[in-house]
Amino acid sequence: MDCEHHHEHTADHAFASFNARRREGLTLVSRRSMLKASLAGMAGLTLPDLLRTRSEAAAAGRPMGGNKSVILLWMAGGPSQIDTWDPKPDAPSEIRGPFKTIATKLPGVRLSEYLPKQAAMLDKMTIIRSVDARQSNHQPNQVMQTGHLDAAPRVNRNGDKYPAIGSIVAKFRGANHPAMPPYVALNLRDRTHFAWGGYLGKQYDPFVGDDVSNLFKLPGGLTTDRLHERRSLLQQFDRLRRDLDLGGSMDAMDRYMQQAVDIVAGRRARSVFDVANEPAKVRDRYGDHEWARKALLARRLVEAGVSFVTIDLSNHRSSGTWDTHGDNIPPYGGIWNGLRPLLPVFDHVLTTLVGDLDERGLLDDVLVIAMGEFGRTPQLGTQGSTDGRNHWPYIMSMTLAGGGFRHGQVIGASERDGGHIKERPVTPGDLAATIYHHMEVPLDATYEDHTGRPLYIVQNGGEPIAELI
Repeated sequence: MDCEHHHEHTADHAFASFNARRREGLTLVSRRSMLKASLAGMAGLTLPDLLRTRSEAAAAGRPMGGNKSVILLWMAGGPSQIDTWDPKPDAPSEIRGPFKTIATKLPGVRLSEYLPKQAAMLDKMTIIRSVDARQSNHQPNQVMQTGHLDAAPRVNRNGDKYPAIGSIVAKFRGANHPAMPPYVALNLRDRTHFAWGGYLGKQYDPFVGDDVSNLFKLPGGLTTDRLHERRSLLQQFDRLRRDLDLGGSMDAMDRYMQQAVDIVAGRRARSVFDVANEPAKVRDRYGDHEWARKALLARRLVEAGVSFVTIDLSNHRSSGTWDTHGDNIPPYGGIWNGLRPLLPVFDHVLTTLVGDLDERGLLDDVLVIAMGEFGRTPQLGTQGSTDGRNHWPYIMSMTLAGGGFRHGQVIGASERDGGHIKERPVTPGDLAATIYHHMEVPLDATYEDHTGRPLYIVQNGGEPIAELI
């Protein structure tokens, strides 16, 4: 990749469409909007198809049992590896950055001074310091969330068609409880921060569960009792399908329909999405920050039967909160003014989630992953700043916990300046294969592209990360 060209390309893209005056999130301005807000999750999931798939899998002798699940903390924008999990305290100041380092529970392993809770919990975590993200970019954030190197819409016109890992899990495993959606996205700041169902179809898009007050609100006096009881239910859904205009996403109306209705109208999902049902001491433990509230909701969701949850750890639209180019490029700032305030919040969110899962006996079933789409330049002072780092796809760091894997280790290493992989490269395909291994999804499973050509869910020679298994 031509670094200079990449510099110019990403600089323009990152902030040209910030749209500071545009209202963010869901805006309910019409009955059509209300219908989308209330039933988009059902329309997107096509739960009858999902439930049928699980039934057929069980009949074929490969039931998806247990409560295996994944929570992905998506650090949209690309966190700096040097200022988080792979510090270089002996490097020159223009490389090591402004942060000091601290010792961890693992002898000889040091982290940023702003990750003290992770340092104290590192025996329950794995850091990977050698992730190869060379094909990855952001907006749309596809490669790392799909495991597919061709999932790069900026250079491949079909790049956005490759399904998210969460969508693959939704198709080949489904939810752990039939009254819950299989794949949920939280804190959706910008659609381009996520990979979606792609070739699999809209039915495997995530259930976007951000606004609980509107999530289960039914339009036009349609109460849950009437939803269950009225004989005209199918006619109502036909009208809603035409109004939603989601390209056939609600075509399957058969004996699984009642279970699909239960997700929107049933008590289980309604209760789980309402974090107010959690004891006050638990809510206090997580805290009031939006990311923390979403992490608590994610724990409730996987505990109730959701298989895959992605949380967008962003405060903004555009390229993502972790896109710390420099103080001269608002709104994200550089390493000191931009990244430094984020790290204590992230440190608390990740460790509180892992600790809570562990205390509840859920950590072996739930794989927690924290990562972004790439790393950042070894040198400070890019794009005319003195304190920022530009995109750097040649290497990135990430962390994992739970999943019944072997933890308390660091996998891979970077060169002295933190700019390239020194040993043990880990690819997006390897990460995808590791997740599928955890979720008991066959690694040789395939799906079809728009021409009917079969594509393997694991691409580019990806294999489960042996050190974890």
